[in-house]
Amino acid sequence: MQKRSICVYCGSRDGVNPNYASAAEDLGKAIATEEWQLVYGAGDIGLMGRVARSCQSAGGETFGVIPTHLMQKEVGKRDLSRFVVTENMHERKKVMFMNANAIVVLPGGAGSLDEFFEVLTWAQLELHSKPIILLNVDGYWQPLLNLIEHVVENGFADPSLKALFICQPDVKSATDYLREALS
Repeated sequence: MQKRSICVYCGSRDGVNPNYASAAEDLGKAIATEEWQLVYGAGDIGLMGRVARSCQSAGGETFGVIPTHLMQKEVGKRDLSRFVVTENMHERKKVMFMNANAIVVLPGGAGSLDEFFEVLTWAQLELHSKPIILLNVDGYWQPLLNLIEHVVENGFADPSLKALFICQPDVKSATDYLREALS
């Protein structure tokens, strides 16, 4: 059986709640423990750096993808199992998505939201059926869930949109879900 890869979208900052950093570290360790490969944005700062270092420390494989213009800003992490430099953000997102069997979204900012909505839209258009998980650490994604409900209630999306992703409260729940979904 081919190794499974988990694409993790997350912040290039730690955020204010220390539980975000803990969740990133726990997720990196879980990915390694399950013998999955981490696919992520190749940064060595914020939650990105934490998930990668944790995965590496637990003996996991890491596949990072970063555009040239972010090499300095996100401190491109060159000691990964695979390290790919792209010309732009669109290529980065495509390479990450194409090399993943599932997506997990940790807390993050505009970039993480962009990545989430892109893969959600692709699922809505039936371009893929990969599992998408929002890791709702301490309720971080609740405002997003409310917004999606608002979009559906106002007729801009079918209720089936909410079935294209799952929200999990912690790394253990997300890992259990992925183990089942990827088997």
